[in-house]
Amino acid sequence: MLNEIHKDAQTRMHKSIEALRHDLTKVRTGRASTALVDHLKVSYYGSEMPLSQVASIAVTDARSLTITPWEKQMVAPVEKAILASDLGLTPNTAGTVIRINMPALTEERRRELSKHVHNEGENAKIAIRNIRRDANQKVKELLKEKQISEDEERRSEDEVQKLTDQAIRDVDDVVKAKEQELMAV
Repeated sequence: MLNEIHKDAQTRMHKSIEALRHDLTKVRTGRASTALVDHLKVSYYGSEMPLSQVASIAVTDARSLTITPWEKQMVAPVEKAILASDLGLTPNTAGTVIRINMPALTEERRRELSKHVHNEGENAKIAIRNIRRDANQKVKELLKEKQISEDEERRSEDEVQKLTDQAIRDVDDVVKAKEQELMAV
């Protein structure tokens, strides 16, 4: 029973870390990455479709992306989606190919993005602490129902704390790596 609680907590903490990693791929660094535009939605025959389902996205070099819509009439809606996004990117169109050049980040923008990354990391840590609280709550309920002893409760709380400490270290590592990527010129 306690093992199930620990496994559940560990799985949920791991998912929080993966969600953080996924969210941080959308943060624009000086480098081109297809993850920057993957989340964009494009109006396609009256419905919103992910950009990756209406066009191919490729990194041509360190600072530019090319987007090639599969249908010629999709060029304008794709451009519109890029301009409407909060990425601050300007698409250049040549026929059916849309090029996006990544401008170098200013020092001020790097600091801003670094703060954003740090806040995302804090949010992930809060989520992990909430998972710890839930797991400890379940253990306390088992103790109340006399299904485990006080010693087992203490050992279980120690185990959950170890999982929490490891997850928080992982979050710190992810945030630190992203901040280094941002600060690299």
